[in-house]
Amino acid sequence: MLAFEVMPERAECNSLAADEERLIGGFLDTLWMERGLSAHTLSAYRSDLVAYARWLERHGTGLLRAGRDGPTAYLAERVRSGVRPRTTARLLSTLRCFYRLQLRDGRLAEDPTAQLDSPKLDRPLPATLSEQEVEELLAAPDCQNPIGLRDRTMLEVAYATGLRVSELVSLRLGQLNLRQGMARIIGKADKERLVPLGDEAQAWLEDYLQDARSVLLTHPSASVLFITRRGEAMTRQAFWYRIKYYAQVAGISKPLSPHTLRHSFATHLLNHGADLRVVQLLLGHSDLTTTQIYTHVARQRLQELHARHHPRG
Repeated sequence: MLAFEVMPERAECNSLAADEERLIGGFLDTLWMERGLSAHTLSAYRSDLVAYARWLERHGTGLLRAGRDGPTAYLAERVRSGVRPRTTARLLSTLRCFYRLQLRDGRLAEDPTAQLDSPKLDRPLPATLSEQEVEELLAAPDCQNPIGLRDRTMLEVAYATGLRVSELVSLRLGQLNLRQGMARIIGKADKERLVPLGDEAQAWLEDYLQDARSVLLTHPSASVLFITRRGEAMTRQAFWYRIKYYAQVAGISKPLSPHTLRHSFATHLLNHGADLRVVQLLLGHSDLTTTQIYTHVARQRLQELHARHHPRG
């Protein structure tokens, strides 16, 4: 058994041993081929594994030789250094995924992480806006110019449909059916779902297509729905900056996230009596438990209203 003692840090090498690099590279290639993970997710896996491999290297061992003591000591040291439970859980998830693949491929006889328990996490409630705050945010853009009209339409569609930001900015003309008031959304893992637009968002879309998109369009063959002043597709980051700008214009000081309108969409539906499974379908969640967090937000909101307005609250 390897004894992992707390050792002083030394400057990290810029590169790992060639066999460790190959092992990590092969693992990431397998994830890409078998699970179709995004470049961002694969980069996060690589970052975690490289940091772990360098730590093992300083302790005189490697990824396949660390045994059970390796992951245990590494995570314990990270916890002592002040790493948050959520980060620890992510690191353990990365190591589990890596070692299970090595076990499956016959490089190990047992999984070194099999006996490790994930830290218990308090699931944070998603940030939401009140219905009044949403109205103020939607009214913030100046619709007298094409950019403002585009932004108002994007905000309206985001709130009306609960789309992820990535789904919103990648929308294409062919995914809309304004006659029926529906959008065909391609979500995670290329799963498709139909989402109603609602009268308000549909009306804004018609105005945008007629009065703004045609002005911004520089490439007549472009199929993306929402475009920049250069006629290019909007990015997630660009839209997120627009939301923060309009929150300032509207005087909304609470912290927002890129999915604030999505969270508000789900919470407000539940507040008005929508069925949880309907909300699940609209959001594109594969698991109902993912959607259930919004019931806590809705219940919390109801408790706040009761405490504020009931004479015995």
